[in-house]
Amino acid sequence: MTLEYYQYHADDFFSSTVNVDMSSLHTPFLEHIPQGGWILDAGCGSGRDSKAFLQQGYQVEAFDATAEMAKLASQHTGLPVKQMTFSDVNTVNRYDGIWCCASLLHVSATELPDAMAKLAQALKPGGIWYVSFKYGDGERIKDGRRFTDLNEQGLNALLAGFAGITLVGHWITEDKRPGRSEMWLNALLQKRA
Repeated sequence: MTLEYYQYHADDFFSSTVNVDMSSLHTPFLEHIPQGGWILDAGCGSGRDSKAFLQQGYQVEAFDATAEMAKLASQHTGLPVKQMTFSDVNTVNRYDGIWCCASLLHVSATELPDAMAKLAQALKPGGIWYVSFKYGDGERIKDGRRFTDLNEQGLNALLAGFAGITLVGHWITEDKRPGRSEMWLNALLQKRA
């Protein structure tokens, strides 16, 4: 359902997100990444963040679950953006940072721990991981898309299942897109060295 939404609405989604200024979210994440370090943009959407990271001198790999979004992101970034899902991630200790901006929120609550375990495995010891979820509690369907919303309690409960991942910090922001007033839970996680 969610994949079909992005496949058929890829152009509109690309146009509405590609130019949104996310620098205020990039900064706390990038403070933990060594210059020239490797970042995985997991569920990259338009490729907006991948391009920003590339322009700042980082090595970037990116994927998206839908073919059309991966194609548009590849055109935008010049990267070979792969079409794959979180469950397809099979690298170990590769990335200095993983960026999951508004992507894990489309994974069902029952599948979220497995998706996060795949990503945690791909992160280097000491690596940093950014995640964001619409602020709330529970699962819902809206406009043909599945959302798993999290608040602080939900995030803590989710992270309790990961002994090697610690919460560096979390904060709430308003949606960065013009005309949107949704609230977002942002968090920085770290894999223990």
